[in-house]
Amino acid sequence: MHHTMPHHMGQIQHHQVLETVQKCEVICESTEYCILQMKGSHRKEQLRLLRDCADICTLTAKYIARCSLFAKSIACLCAQICEFCGKHCLQHPDEQSQICGQMCLHCAQECNAFAMSA
Repeated sequence: MHHTMPHHMGQIQHHQVLETVQKCEVICESTEYCILQMKGSHRKEQLRLLRDCADICTLTAKYIARCSLFAKSIACLCAQICEFCGKHCLQHPDEQSQICGQMCLHCAQECNAFAMSA
């Protein structure tokens, strides 16, 4: 009986981090779209980071969903990219970048916790 508890807890954690990386991916995609709509926007570095972040989140979600042996490794990389993207987004004053920055930093924390879990 006691063997089912850690597995159950692992499933809850898997579900939570999976949901977070999927949300982060969607917010990065929509933020990229918003920035592209801004008149005279020359935020190429932010756009590149948003693309990197969205893509690593997509990949991370797939690895976590299928319980890959590499899920924690990819989550660790995802955390690094999300943190970098989040900090960059927070340097921009527009509301969308602020929301995205907060989400990216939250995702980085969740991915790190998942990567470090037993």
